[in-house]
Amino acid sequence: MAKHNKTNQQLGTIRIIAGKWRGRKINFPNVQGLRPTPDRVRETVFNWLQPVVGDARCLDLFAGSGALGLEAASRGAAHVELVELDSSAIKSLQQNCQLLSAENCQVIKSTAQDFLTANTQRYDLVFIDPPYQADMWSNIADLLVKHDGLVDNARIYLECPKKQDLPSLPPQWRLLKEKVAGDVRYCLFINEQGESE
Repeated sequence: MAKHNKTNQQLGTIRIIAGKWRGRKINFPNVQGLRPTPDRVRETVFNWLQPVVGDARCLDLFAGSGALGLEAASRGAAHVELVELDSSAIKSLQQNCQLLSAENCQVIKSTAQDFLTANTQRYDLVFIDPPYQADMWSNIADLLVKHDGLVDNARIYLECPKKQDLPSLPPQWRLLKEKVAGDVRYCLFINEQGESE
């Protein structure tokens, strides 16, 4: 592992696709398990989200490179919280937010579970893209619902391996869109709380 070699730790680069920072490149560290959502997947996802991303309050759990959260901020989200635990990823997220003057973004060092357990906000849009081997999708979804983290009709983006079945998710989450790219399955859900509100 290249942990000792911090000075030449390899950096990856992603490009913000659209919005006020369109075309800007941001770096991210080479952290084990960090896989930024590829450009063409992000393009599709944000086409799906176009009607709701403007003025949305967003939560990017397992933010990693910040590819999803910063793209949402670039496209007009009112506020984006980027939750990440890895120290080098946190540092990189903070630098990118500074570089972009992203005043609508807040970087939070925490596990997703601890963040959701303590959270008192409700979100219009949540990105859930955890490390695959950790198998946390159902746990995170349950915590989001249990701690009232979603507005009615909130959108939830979820990324998981193509080869596995969709994880068990709350019954009020209705699948709106689903696609496969390479080994990745990515889905968009809507939170239909209906009468339980």
